[in-house]
Amino acid sequence: MIISMTGYGKGTCRVQEFEVSAEVRSLNHRFLDVSVKMPKQLENKETAVRELVKKYLTRGRISISFVLRQDAGSPIGLALNEQVVDGYIALLEALRERAKIEAPLSIDHLLTFSDLFTQDNNDDYSDSAWEAMEKAIDNALAELNAMRLREGEEIQKDVHHRVVLISNMVAEIESLSKGRSKIEFDKQYQRIQTLLDTNELDESRLEMEVALLAERIDVTEECIRLKSHNTVFLESIAQAEPAGRKLNFLLQEMNREANTIGAKASDAEIAHLVVKIKEEIEKLREQVQNIE
Repeated sequence: MIISMTGYGKGTCRVQEFEVSAEVRSLNHRFLDVSVKMPKQLENKETAVRELVKKYLTRGRISISFVLRQDAGSPIGLALNEQVVDGYIALLEALRERAKIEAPLSIDHLLTFSDLFTQDNNDDYSDSAWEAMEKAIDNALAELNAMRLREGEEIQKDVHHRVVLISNMVAEIESLSKGRSKIEFDKQYQRIQTLLDTNELDESRLEMEVALLAERIDVTEECIRLKSHNTVFLESIAQAEPAGRKLNFLLQEMNREANTIGAKASDAEIAHLVVKIKEEIEKLREQVQNIE
């Protein structure tokens, strides 16, 4: 089963006075790389969010963001850090006097500092907000996966079609190359006999050398291996577990066999088919880069 690594999901959940919206975006990546933007009040839950992601995804560059809303009039879960505020006021007043600034100190000057507030010890706040966030990210990840599966189905159709094309072209190569070793043997044997027009020619040695030469153009083994890779490729995209890494390896091996066939080919039609096979392999490689 093919799963795309690109997608988008959004989830929303409300628990008591809290409403959380979660957005998840995923792009292709060799490993699982998760970036999370958490509300300050729940930053201690980032590890828990990452563990939730791992239940759904195994590869991809994942970006998650949350918006936490709270009903007006309800506790906000933050407390003023009075000691820190007093310290900043003293420092700013000293700076104002030292720099001979006449303008009075304002709230805007203090709001440039990020540690004026602390998380209070309201466990009900933390538990309710986290419950909303957990359900929101769960919904977002489910929607993301549904989108990745839909896109994966389209990718699977495309790669299946291309692998079948490659298999058909390999069959053509096998048909074209059938008997070419014998033809090449006879051709080279006659050519060497003409060049060595002598009665002292060692015929057994000549046959052995020409046979070795003819064998070098035989692509039977390469075609068999390439067909085997195609079979494994199709089996892999039909399995339940993620197959992206395995498919990448198979494409490397498929390309290797195609290159060897091309190097051995002494026939223009076979060479042309090899070029087309390599084009399809490259298109498959582009698709596989986006498969989990």
